[in-house]
Amino acid sequence: MTIYLIIAVVLLVFVITFQVAKASEYVSILRGEEANRKQNNKINGWLMIIFLILGLWGAYICNNLLFKKTLLAYPSASVQGDKVDEMIWITLAITGFVFIVTQILLFYFAWRYQESDKRKVFFFSHSNKLEFIWTAIPALVLTVLIVFGLKNWFYFTGEAPKDAMEVEVTGKQFGWIFRYPGVPGHFGKKYYKMIDLANNPLGLCWRDSAAIQIKDDPYAHKDVVLEQTMYLIKNKPVKLIIGSRDVLHDVGLSQFRLKMDAVPGIPTTMWLTPKYTTEEMKKITNNPDFEYEISCDQMCGNGHYSMKGIIKVLTQEEYDAWWAKQKPAYLLAFPIDTSNTKVTMIDNKQQHLFTKN
Repeated sequence: MTIYLIIAVVLLVFVITFQVAKASEYVSILRGEEANRKQNNKINGWLMIIFLILGLWGAYICNNLLFKKTLLAYPSASVQGDKVDEMIWITLAITGFVFIVTQILLFYFAWRYQESDKRKVFFFSHSNKLEFIWTAIPALVLTVLIVFGLKNWFYFTGEAPKDAMEVEVTGKQFGWIFRYPGVPGHFGKKYYKMIDLANNPLGLCWRDSAAIQIKDDPYAHKDVVLEQTMYLIKNKPVKLIIGSRDVLHDVGLSQFRLKMDAVPGIPTTMWLTPKYTTEEMKKITNNPDFEYEISCDQMCGNGHYSMKGIIKVLTQEEYDAWWAKQKPAYLLAFPIDTSNTKVTMIDNKQQHLFTKN
C-alpha cells in the first residue's frame, strides 16, 4: 500500500509541475516574452540573496550540531598529531575565509548586476592582471601549506628518538598482528615461507631449513606476538615498523592523527608519542567505552570494513605489569616443561635446549 501511495505522490508532483510550467508559458505569451523574462530575472536575483542567507545559516547550524561528532572536537592523542591539527586549523581558516567571501560575492553579484535597461554590459576578453592575481595568490598559499606539510611528514617518518620503543605492525586480511622484540632493539628474523597460520603467522625463523637456506634465529624465539590489540606507553616515543602479509593495507590512527601505508615486502616506518592513557581519554571524551582504534584506510578486500584493532595506552607501571605476564610466541606455539633447568621443546620436527633465563 505504501508503494502505491509513493507512486501516486510522485505522479501528482509531476502533473503539478507540468501544469505550472504550462501556466507560466501562457502568462508569458499574454504579457509578452520580454516583460516576463525581466520579471523572472528580478525574482531569481532575490532568490539568490535568500539562498545565500539560508545557506550560510544552514552551514552555521550544521557546524554547531555536528562538530562534537568530529575528531577536531577533542585534542590529538599524540604529540605529533598536534602538528597535524595545527595544519588542519590553518587550512580550514584559509579555505573557510575564501569560501565565505567568494560565495557572498557570487550571490551578491547575481542580484546586484542583474539585467537592467539603465545599464549596458561591459565585456572584455582577457586581463593579465586578473589572471596573475587569481593564479599567483592561491599558488603561493598552497605552496606554503605544502612546505609545512612536508616538514611535518619528514618529522613523523624520520628517525625516532634513541629511547623509543619499537613495535612491528603487520596487516593481513582482515586484521592486525603486532610484534614486540623480546630483546629491545633486536627483532628476530622472519621469512614468508615459514608462515604457519596456526602457530607462526609472521613466519619467524624458529628452525633451520636447508631447503630455503634459513637458519634458526635466537632472537625470534623471544619475540612477543599479539593480534588485534597493541599496547603503548604514555609519553614514551614508539617507532612503528609497518608491513603487510598479503595485499596493500593502511595503518590509520585517527585519534593520533597519523596514517601510513602497509606495503607487502616494503617496510614503512613512522613514530609517535602518546599523550593520554586510554583511561584519561575516556574522561576527556566523556565516553566510558572509549578505545583507541587502528583501522585500515585502504580498500583491501570484501572484509575491509571489519579490519579494526585496539590500541591500549598505559602508564609505564601498568605497561611493565602487563609485559611481565607476556610469553614469547615461540613458547605459546611449542610449550615446554620448565621443571628442569635444561628442558626439551615438545616438537616432533626437532629438539632445542633452553634455560629458565
